[in-house]
Amino acid sequence: MSSTGLYPMLGLRMIRKQRGYSQLKVAMDLSISREALSYYENGQRSPDVQMLLRLSDYFHVSIDYLIRGKEYDVMWEKE
Repeated sequence: MSSTGLYPMLGLRMIRKQRGYSQLKVAMDLSISREALSYYENGQRSPDVQMLLRLSDYFHVSIDYLIRGKEYDVMWEKE
């Protein structure tokens, strides 16, 4: 958790680096500032739902992946 009480978006940074994209490239492609993207990655600011959807579409990953750095694992138990 960052000093702001928000969590960094671990998957966002990981997928951006895996694809070899700079913060500036992603920011320009999504029409946001590089600083805003950096704040999302570092947990200094949380993106709204619309931005989460745009990031998910851009990288073709789930929102869970963007936030946690892994896909959500559903464990269903029969009662």
